[in-house]
Amino acid sequence: MGSLHIEDNGYNADVERIRHEEYPMLQDSIYLDHAGTTPYPKSLMDRFAYEMTTNLFGNPHSASASSQLSTNRIQDIRLRALQFFNADPNDFDLVFVANATAGIKLVADAMRCLPKGFHYAYHQASHTSLVGVREEATNSLCLDDQQMEDWLSGSCPFNNIADEKPVLFAYPGQSNMDGRRFPLSWSSRVRQSSSQRKIYTLLDAAALVSSSPLDLSDSTTAPDFTVLSFYKIFGFPDLGALIVRKDSAQDVFSSRKYFGGGTVDMVVCLKEQWHAPKDGFLHERLEDGTLPIHSIIALDVAMDVHQRLYGSMARVAGHTGFLARRLYRGLKGLRHANGERVCEVYSPDPEAEETGPTVAFNIKDSHGTWISLAEVEKLATLKGIHIRTGGVCNPGGIASALGLQPWEMKQNFRSGFRCGTDNDIMGGKPTGVVRASLGAMSTIADVDAFVQFVEEFYRETAVPTPISPSPETAKSTRDVPRLVLKSITVYPIKSCAGFPVPAGVDWEVRPEGLAWDREWCLIHRGSGQALSQKRYPRMALLRPTLDFNSGQLIITYAGSDLPSDTPKSISVPLSKNPKMFVSNKSGMGMASRVCGEEITAQTYVSEEINGFFSAVLGVSCVLARFPPGGQGKSQRHAKAHLQKHQQQQPQSSHPPLLVPVCNKKPTNPTNPTKPATMPGAFPSFDAEVEVGMSEVMAEVETPPSPPDSDTERSVTKEEEAAQAQGPKPRKILLSNESPILAITTTSVDALNQAIASTSPFPEPVSEAVFRANLIFAPSPSTSTSCTSPSSPSPTSTTTTPPPSPPEPTTLKPYQEDTWSSLHIVNGGTQKHGFQMLGSCRRCHMVCTDQSTGVKVKSGEPFVTLSKTRRFEGKVFFGVHMGLVDDDKDCGEAGKVVKVRVGDLVVPRV
Repeated sequence: MGSLHIEDNGYNADVERIRHEEYPMLQDSIYLDHAGTTPYPKSLMDRFAYEMTTNLFGNPHSASASSQLSTNRIQDIRLRALQFFNADPNDFDLVFVANATAGIKLVADAMRCLPKGFHYAYHQASHTSLVGVREEATNSLCLDDQQMEDWLSGSCPFNNIADEKPVLFAYPGQSNMDGRRFPLSWSSRVRQSSSQRKIYTLLDAAALVSSSPLDLSDSTTAPDFTVLSFYKIFGFPDLGALIVRKDSAQDVFSSRKYFGGGTVDMVVCLKEQWHAPKDGFLHERLEDGTLPIHSIIALDVAMDVHQRLYGSMARVAGHTGFLARRLYRGLKGLRHANGERVCEVYSPDPEAEETGPTVAFNIKDSHGTWISLAEVEKLATLKGIHIRTGGVCNPGGIASALGLQPWEMKQNFRSGFRCGTDNDIMGGKPTGVVRASLGAMSTIADVDAFVQFVEEFYRETAVPTPISPSPETAKSTRDVPRLVLKSITVYPIKSCAGFPVPAGVDWEVRPEGLAWDREWCLIHRGSGQALSQKRYPRMALLRPTLDFNSGQLIITYAGSDLPSDTPKSISVPLSKNPKMFVSNKSGMGMASRVCGEEITAQTYVSEEINGFFSAVLGVSCVLARFPPGGQGKSQRHAKAHLQKHQQQQPQSSHPPLLVPVCNKKPTNPTNPTKPATMPGAFPSFDAEVEVGMSEVMAEVETPPSPPDSDTERSVTKEEEAAQAQGPKPRKILLSNESPILAITTTSVDALNQAIASTSPFPEPVSEAVFRANLIFAPSPSTSTSCTSPSSPSPTSTTTTPPPSPPEPTTLKPYQEDTWSSLHIVNGGTQKHGFQMLGSCRRCHMVCTDQSTGVKVKSGEPFVTLSKTRRFEGKVFFGVHMGLVDDDKDCGEAGKVVKVRVGDLVVPRV
């Protein structure tokens, strides 16, 4: 690179110049997950490819010329890696391992083999891989800062145990959660704190060395064991190291029992069991089997390229330190219109204490309601932003930062919380954090773009105003509109295209949903996970046809990129002939998961059928069926539910409502003093009310929201008693949450208006992207409050509905959020009752164009939904519903329920 342009604040301006040439994969991306791994430069890969194509590297355990070349290069690279950390080879040895975790496990295995075992202590900010060592110890303790100070002052936490077992103390050089750094002097101070027993120290340097120099020049104060991952520094290769202080090696590793190829000088197997470990360098005894030769060669290249591009690690530290301060100030400075902070930042202030280039935080709305981590990551993904959310493999740090007690974490687990699930707000608290981490090739533009992203989507620029509705506006929320059933769509194969029910055809509705809806799915052969458009958007091009005359489900691929030997369509019998499925007795069945839930599905044996789907999607998968009537893991239950505020209220009682505000337009263009209502809000009121800030916060407890369809929900004792005597849980097949999903055309129109108001070249959103079973529309004789036409759905069918009564009520956008139930009058005579089960929580799957199977680059409609339809940190659109178990208003129970396009729909608030 030549002379680096390092500014006075530490910022390396040359990074902006090399980004395009060295990191083409970062084009149109904002990469802020360097704590996970950092991107690798193009010149590194080019140099490595040259090394591989111009040299012949053999197995170092042989004596050939190619083998000796490998041996010599590995010896040189091992020495160079030690020098990278200022570690004298006379005092330290470096053992190549897969990653930092493998190094930790190597130490843990050796400690476990000690004749007396060992005690273990670790700092609460430790990575999960350090925490796991406790399972090998006789006793273990998790220490906070105060307990560490007590130990360093001479009070060893194991002094009350009457034995001489050694102690292993482990801690991170830098927290992988919030970037906080811990004193490297702890290693020597802990070793000197007790004369009663031997104490060893283990430093997890993986997060620290990614952006900061590590100096091991003083062996007397250095940790006994240091673990790290090179890919966090250079991006490539996938390789780690265990650096061992030689003074400690003999004591710990002499009792190690396992040995592998290349670590012994002699092994006797016949008649006697004896072996002689290698007695030269420590790494010779610990590197079991053949080393990852090519990865080690790549490490040599990586160090060369890194030095050429960035100079020293000290310069990287200055560069990332400047960016960390800018990011911290940017997020910390964001405030809502009412003065409340947008971000709750957990990382230390980099101006006040030493910290790494990592900022951990959560987002709140102006009322202090937490924003879902999953929703933040979904939206960030659409905007090309790469961050990490969740527990980030740091259980102690997360619990400490979020104030989660052990009983709360166990309760969350019992309530269904798992790592990676969308239910990340439990009991009113977040279960993880948003983590943005910076690296050597990060720029000011990356930081500013991310802060702007948080501001655009999560900072409220006007205060939601509490309003007690007038009699007129209160009446408008309970008026019943006259609707028709515009279209009916069933989705036989989960996440594939829908089958539009033709006009004039009565379609059966069952307790688990529409007949034939989501009865099949495609399952990944390796993981058993049901495939979805989130990862395989081309599933939208698999178009099904239910042919009852031939008794076949015909699936046609609408794309044009099939291999020449793959047919355009395949037929699957609708019958349940057992010969079509893998027999459970054969032991060939696979465990399957749908929406994180383990199920037992019937997988097809036909290679013709399975091969068709595998060829279309480019992934090895099998077709599976989940027919009604199953038991145990062959049945599923709905998760959707209504929140308490949506239950039917007495008409004389109206709780205060909030008018949410739009982040993009803080004021009404026709009246600058009046807050602009959020386009997706319902109900909305035109009344102007002047209320002081203190009165706002005192009067309103939580903003209004549609019913939450998540599984985590607090239940009162009265509700528990009612549930115990109430109906059984609703059965579903392979739908995500409920038997039936419905939307209204006026809500789609309102959404398109919101998109058009912020986009210079808006593309109308099709109703099809929401994959609803039922689409309701105002009766043609009524007028609606939204006049822009919605984009026609490719699965919609237009019919002439029955006449409407005079002066019907108009259907307002999002009015479906307030319905408690509805009736559909089939053929004008048969009335069928349906219960509303809650609003549908949305993800970025709605950004897949259902006609092309391609994700929309603009991120619409999810981007606009995130601004206009976010309630309590989650994004909603559409409503879940299901048959009323025993509707006395609809005649005899147990009758066959059918609906058709054009049927009259009568909602109830």
